[in-house]
Amino acid sequence: MSTPPGTDEHQAENRRRAARVLLMNPIITAAQRPDDLALVRANAVELKRVFNRVLGYQLVVESGFARLIKSPLSQETAARPALTPNGAEFAPRTYAYLALVCASLLSPNTGEQVLMSELVDQVRADAVTAGITTTDATTEQRHLVRAIGLLVDWGVLSEVDGSVAAWDHRQHEEALLDVHRGLLPHLLTRGLRDVGDPTHLIAGTLGDPVAAEQPRRDLRRRLVENPLVRREDLPESERDVLSRERRELTRVLAESFGLVLEVRSEGALAYDPDDELSDVRFPGTGTVAHAALLLVNALTDELRPTGATTAEVEGRTVPGVLATWALVRSSLDLLVEQYGRTFAKAHVADVDHLRSEVVALLQSVCLATAVPDGLVLHPAAARYRPEPHRAPAKTRAQSRLDDDTPTLFTTDATDHRGES
Repeated sequence: MSTPPGTDEHQAENRRRAARVLLMNPIITAAQRPDDLALVRANAVELKRVFNRVLGYQLVVESGFARLIKSPLSQETAARPALTPNGAEFAPRTYAYLALVCASLLSPNTGEQVLMSELVDQVRADAVTAGITTTDATTEQRHLVRAIGLLVDWGVLSEVDGSVAAWDHRQHEEALLDVHRGLLPHLLTRGLRDVGDPTHLIAGTLGDPVAAEQPRRDLRRRLVENPLVRREDLPESERDVLSRERRELTRVLAESFGLVLEVRSEGALAYDPDDELSDVRFPGTGTVAHAALLLVNALTDELRPTGATTAEVEGRTVPGVLATWALVRSSLDLLVEQYGRTFAKAHVADVDHLRSEVVALLQSVCLATAVPDGLVLHPAAARYRPEPHRAPAKTRAQSRLDDDTPTLFTTDATDHRGES
């Protein structure tokens, strides 16, 4: 029986859409995202094959959840810490409570449902066994509630009656929670038996325990997980793949995840034309994103770097230009003076805080690196400048030379959508 016209394309699009959902939401539960889980389950066989072959990731699909287990990422991958409801990063103490809560939920004493008070008691008992000191202080209680709240967000726990937040804000108001025990063992992306030092986990220095180096897979993983892949950060084997197999790399990323590969002399990025595959938007809305975009433009205009401009970062000479901290501050002061009416009042009143948030944003999207002397702007920052530079038309032969032609601070773009 012949396949109806368009069926293959429709199936490929559904599979690609499911893959994109998993990249943005590595944990999907029936309780929170039933439609997405149904889409993933319908394409489970092909999705498992694609994620394993293309990125080396394991996909677990059960009736009540799907979990994309990512392999350890490279050191240059921007950290994405867990966040509190108000956007603050989890403190080390919160992570300690998160580990204790997960251990307590796996206890034989914990069933398919648990009262908030019982879970807290079990956590404190397990803390004593582990030699971890806990108290009844308000700050300690908030760390514990935030850890439990994150598990609710992930779908490991579901609020049946009452809420986790009420325990913190309403003097221990009781809550009944459903426990999705089948998902718990899949939260960690790797076993911990061979980890002798927790700092290796934090720093991302542990290698992939499953497979030896695979340049094609590793490069694809970098491109999917990083807003920007800097050429100087690539090992020789991956640079060779980027140069020799770009057409195949472009095809695989487009067919698997709907990403568009862009390669320049200073590096490469895989962006999403639909502006969906990103947890950090740049350019974006809000004071910090607006100020960061304007700062990139101001520093570039002030420093006038060329394609040969380099800077020192951790003892390496890399493409980029150094803006001293004094210049960064004076540029932000001028931006606040010019555009302060549109900025949040808190940032206008505290320019030092605005600077720290702007720098953090630019680093998170791999466009800048903070060093003791200032801020090193990567050449790719030029593509975000507000005023596009229109180059003269090129011949077909000139177009083939794009990759060998430095584009440092010469190619601008009004909008780049899709940090992955």
